[in-house]
Amino acid sequence: MMLILRELLETEDESLLLMVQEIGDGGNGFVNSLNSINMEEFSSKVQRNYEIARSINLPDEYVPQTIYWLYHNDKPVGYGKLRHRLNEKLLELGGHIGYVIRPSERGKGYGKQMLAGLIKKAHEMNISRVLLTCDESNLASRRIIECSHGELSSIADGKCKYWIDISQDMSRRDC
Repeated sequence: MMLILRELLETEDESLLLMVQEIGDGGNGFVNSLNSINMEEFSSKVQRNYEIARSINLPDEYVPQTIYWLYHNDKPVGYGKLRHRLNEKLLELGGHIGYVIRPSERGKGYGKQMLAGLIKKAHEMNISRVLLTCDESNLASRRIIECSHGELSSIADGKCKYWIDISQDMSRRDC
């Protein structure tokens, strides 16, 4: 399986627009902020997210976040968000990492690969522990997080909070 995790560029192509349209508004706690009705709108959102990753014109209540695309054999299959730090809001909901796999590609192991890649990127940013949140009912995401050594810290209002210590050996993933 030829998988590549690639950072969002300043301009992107239509294959990514088609993927975010297939994802729709998101779900299971993931907000698809890139969903767009056309290439012009998508390009504008891509440009803004490129700036956010670099803290350009970032409002005080926001944190920098980098978007990564997951490709399998040159086809985009999902994307993830890695927040460089947390604020009070993200400590409650959202965490450091959020990701989504396009509906037509779910159940193929891409979620596990996406999370592993985003954890590696967090480690490269010198983040020693990452927080992930997911819906209590989202058993697939919970399994992926737990297989990546996620420790459940709480469940409140149907939301699970998991911490993953990534200062440890990055190769020791169980599932």
